[in-house]
Amino acid sequence: MARRFSDSSGGDIIAKVNVTPIIDVCLVLVIILLVTAPLLTAADLPIDLPQARTREAEDERNVSITLGSDGSLAVDEERVSPEALPAVLRARLAEPGNADVLVVVRADSGAPYGRIKELLHQTRAVGAQRVAIATRQKTEVLP
Repeated sequence: MARRFSDSSGGDIIAKVNVTPIIDVCLVLVIILLVTAPLLTAADLPIDLPQARTREAEDERNVSITLGSDGSLAVDEERVSPEALPAVLRARLAEPGNADVLVVVRADSGAPYGRIKELLHQTRAVGAQRVAIATRQKTEVLP
């Protein structure tokens, strides 16, 4: 049973704090964080990913290499020149906790295949153990 105390004016003082609004606000903030966090790891280069029938989940932490249709490159959110890519990628892989990180190559579907092959080779050459190519889920209409 909740205890109520009276003050000198005759009104009741409620001695409990209602935490429901605080919990509601915290849950909304957590949901906003979960929705926006994946958007912060990819560069803002406009690319059109190729379609694939299957794809792996992208929930784990990774390093993203983005190749635009015009040949522009970015590692995570940092734009880099093709000459600086190996050094920047080597530095990212050398960071604590990134020894076995997944390196995801996000290439525009209009990018030359030879350039994508070169990116994969450079990624392996700097010491990446796990490499993947990003695609978007192909939607099929079943008869």
